[in-house]
Amino acid sequence: MNVYLIPGLGTDNRVFNNLTFDSHYTVHHVELVLPKEKSSMADYARQLSVQIDTSSPFILIGTSLGGMLATEMADFLNPEKIIIIASAKTAKELPYRYRVQEKLPLKKVVTGNMIKSGTLFLQPIVEPKRNNEKETFIAMLGDKDPEFMKHAVHMIINWDRTAHSDKIIHIHGNKDKTIPIRNVRYDYLIKGGSHVMTLAQAEEVNKVLKEVL
Repeated sequence: MNVYLIPGLGTDNRVFNNLTFDSHYTVHHVELVLPKEKSSMADYARQLSVQIDTSSPFILIGTSLGGMLATEMADFLNPEKIIIIASAKTAKELPYRYRVQEKLPLKKVVTGNMIKSGTLFLQPIVEPKRNNEKETFIAMLGDKDPEFMKHAVHMIINWDRTAHSDKIIHIHGNKDKTIPIRNVRYDYLIKGGSHVMTLAQAEEVNKVLKEVL
């Protein structure tokens, strides 16, 4: 069984370094390439889907932005399972501040470098568990293309999804400050789990994945 891992906004395949899979799973990493100009979340999901071999059974696992993209892919691919971690299945599960940002003219003058610098500054404050793997998070964010960051933020704050596939299995932490749990309808709760738990708190995530898979 092929497993495709989709990372989040400020991360790459390294965010899954501490996850473990049984030997009968073949793990592939989806690369978050630069979105096409003015892409929506649905557009970008289709752009990335060329990296997925649909000729044999597969599972999608996404964290944060990656979970949103996996949710979109469920509309036109046919995965055996979709597992999203520290993510959202619809726009209503995102915090209200994201929707407010969409209406602010400030978004027109914010650059990718500003978003990248702001994330680097705020990440350890908002998600302190990130410090469990501090060097890795700094390295992943440092390698991000500022243009990607700007496009990706645009997709998130303009996401208009209202429904989702019933195949989706949602794992969420009650200490997630980036996507607070109060609006999230989850299937598995990880107590103390943060937004960065695939890397920083992988032991608990692995227990749930073993049960789900």
